Amino acid sequence: VRLEFQLPPGGNNGLAIRYSGKGDPAYQGMCELQVLDNDAAQYKQLDPRQYHGSAYGMSAAHRGYLRPQGQWNYQHVSVRGTTIQVELNGTVILDTDISKVTEFMAGKPHPGVGNASGSFGFAGHGDPVKFRNIAIKAD
Repeated sequence: VRLEFQLPPGGNNGLAIRYSGKGDPAYQGMCELQVLDNDAAQYKQLDPRQYHGSAYGMSAAHRGYLRPQGQWNYQHVSVRGTTIQVELNGTVILDTDISKVTEFMAGKPHPGVGNASGSFGFAGHGDPVKFRNIAIKAD
């Protein structure tokens, strides 16, 4: 998946990976990759696995690569088997095999983590996050 996105202040959304279309994409899909305004005051105390680019509740992404408010960010997501790589604005911020995750946020396991197939989707949370130039390629 390749796309561009623009976050409003405090913006929160997500990319549902291998999602069945039923239930919470963060748990029923293979994972939800966070799309989040990391610098918003309301998100200062999050678990590291909740910030932008993270496999929600499972694996933390590196921070500090989002562009300033109002600018478009470019993101490339690659999923091969159980390995997920997220590149944000030219920097790899997540490269993880989620089948190896043993500690889940709040001890809550993700039943969909082993999904070998499913759909891509947006896991909106009511914020006006903008997306453009979306390209999806299935292997």
